[in-house]
Amino acid sequence: MRIAVYAFHGVTMFHLAVPQMVFDEVTRQGLADWTTVLFSDHPGSVRTAEGYELGGVQGPEVAEDADVVVVPSWFDDGRPLSGGLRSALQSAHERNTAVLGLCLGAIAVADAGLLAGRRAVTHWQAFTTLADRHPDISLDQSVLYIDHGDVLTSAGTASGLDACLHIVRDRLGADAANQVARSLVVAPHREGGQAQYIEHPVPERAGDDPIARVLEWSLANLREPLTVERLADQAHMSRRTFVRAFRAKTGATPAGWIRSHRLDAARRLLETSDLSIDQIAADCGFGNAVTFRQNFGAAFSTTPTEYRRRFTTRPGPTTR
Repeated sequence: MRIAVYAFHGVTMFHLAVPQMVFDEVTRQGLADWTTVLFSDHPGSVRTAEGYELGGVQGPEVAEDADVVVVPSWFDDGRPLSGGLRSALQSAHERNTAVLGLCLGAIAVADAGLLAGRRAVTHWQAFTTLADRHPDISLDQSVLYIDHGDVLTSAGTASGLDACLHIVRDRLGADAANQVARSLVVAPHREGGQAQYIEHPVPERAGDDPIARVLEWSLANLREPLTVERLADQAHMSRRTFVRAFRAKTGATPAGWIRSHRLDAARRLLETSDLSIDQIAADCGFGNAVTFRQNFGAAFSTTPTEYRRRFTTRPGPTTR
């Protein structure tokens, strides 16, 4: 794939680097041939918020040949996008090229008309700006990113990492995304949204943190019945106290967090093993194949068998 990343005067190095780091790591790890290129309204150079001058930035015509176009952030003042960028994003969308608006980049994607009548997410500090400008967009702060297939938006700052890893997972499978995440030393998949960051800072991990211990224990026992009551007992907390502490720690409900990690484990087994669907369902704690297929289909809009066919890393045909 060829990924075109929009650069502008005043962009922060972090926002600009996120898609380059994740997508270029795909190539560095030998997982696929992906390349990133920077473009702007005019070829030449851009000056970042940190004062660095970046040369070799290409013009908007680069987006015409891209498989993915990324707006990694946006101007702090939320200014309307230029006519050139608007045309580039709209043309990309008409060619069925995926368009990503990371963090404040959702503002530009919305101004291009690609989010009309849809759900979207951006940095929580820009919710009012985006809502006032585009009241037809349904903003959701309970998620880290929203992928419509053709257009993706992500929440603030580091959520761009989650969104880019999601693209790797969607195109190359969970094992590839996990490999990239391990190399970058980031979590391959985070639950929850940014609402927890608005009022509650992320608690620091501690050796005596009961929620952290429960998370670790749960991942080692996914095939077991993991009810809220059992998890609360493991943490030596009342059910109500545990649920509140769990959400504060992870940004998700216990049931949602467990289900997500069971699905991740199932995807790895589908990609790397020849276990039957029934066995994977049992090993990942779904109880039976019917429940497994229902949860898998709801989460990924495909069947376990089709997912295995698409993402298997084993040689030879798959028949299960």
